Amino acid sequence: MQQDYDLLIVGGGLAGNCLALALKDTGLRIAIIEANTREQLRASPAGDRALALAGGTVKMLETLGIWEGISQAACPIKNIHISDRGHFGKTRLSAEKESVAALGYVITARDIETHVANRVEQSNINVISPARVVGLMAGDHEVNVSLKQGERPLSLSAKLLVGADGGQSSVRKLLDIAQQVTEYGQTALVTTVKTSIPNKNTAYERFTASGPLALLPVDARHCAVVWTRSDEDAAGLMSGSEADFQDELQHCFGYKLGKLTLAAPRRAFPLSLIRAETMLAGRTVIIGNAVHQLHPVAGQGFNLGLRDVVQLAEMLIQQHEQARDIGDAEFLNRYAQARQKDHDRVIGFTDTVVRIFSNDWLALAAARNIGLAVLDHIPAAKALLTRHAMGLAGRIPRLGDRR
Repeated sequence: MQQDYDLLIVGGGLAGNCLALALKDTGLRIAIIEANTREQLRASPAGDRALALAGGTVKMLETLGIWEGISQAACPIKNIHISDRGHFGKTRLSAEKESVAALGYVITARDIETHVANRVEQSNINVISPARVVGLMAGDHEVNVSLKQGERPLSLSAKLLVGADGGQSSVRKLLDIAQQVTEYGQTALVTTVKTSIPNKNTAYERFTASGPLALLPVDARHCAVVWTRSDEDAAGLMSGSEADFQDELQHCFGYKLGKLTLAAPRRAFPLSLIRAETMLAGRTVIIGNAVHQLHPVAGQGFNLGLRDVVQLAEMLIQQHEQARDIGDAEFLNRYAQARQKDHDRVIGFTDTVVRIFSNDWLALAAARNIGLAVLDHIPAAKALLTRHAMGLAGRIPRLGDRR
């Protein structure tokens, strides 16, 4: 039976568009279904958030032919400074000591999203937008998808459907895939500050009793702020004046970068750990934020999602080149099993960091500070931590050059 497409991707954000670009020259018939217009996506406040790109992520973006077009907008991280407010423990990571150009890069989500969307627009990939998925039904040889374009219904079929439609995934909901949710009782406050002292390409991670505070360099005198506070504290900081917010931020971070001045609006995002109980149902697989939403403490959300994308693309290319069914259940199970270890490792690490460093219990504070202080003097341990920070601790999925 002839399907309308080989592959339907629901979600025209970073995960969906990167997957389409990875597969654009394979001969697969691909379409992206996106609920919002390009204008709505560009105007979304989520575009203001800073993404920390690990070194392994940059390698994957290079393979996808994306990095060349966004590298000028990305600020390299040459050093990482980790400390614990009110305690002596600290450690420092250095790109120079690891003999690499950078430990990672910082870029706004909007910069990378716009470039990737433009690349998709210039390709042979069909984009169906704006359109909402309202029904799914998998058969032995195809998955049937019911859409609404405004009030107009549309039905499509494909060998495989990929849900890359984010944390509120309509695909996951339609498939009744349950989630495991861990509430942290924390909110991320996000903004940008101007600093009176240049940051020298240093990223700061400062742990406090109410949660971590990260300042990530976006240029010589501006840093993106990701400040985790209790829900109650965050509500008070958001309802108060900008001056009060700025004063509290300065008090929390200190004067390592001199005076901090707000340079962007304040935004608040509730935090929790959310993980889907399965990635698969019928001829459908979900990836990226549709599967996992992480606390931003370790900056691993986008990096983990891109590894989902690249490993799926790698396996789809091989399956297609061998003239095998890309929606076959055994094949999709192999993909899910391949991703499980990486998910477990990163999610477990992130959750542990949140619990250890969002706690001011005296014995725990003493233990983590001794750990930070000792770590700063053990080269082998620092090198391992640096590899984790760069996203190089596990296997990096690779693709042939598909530009």
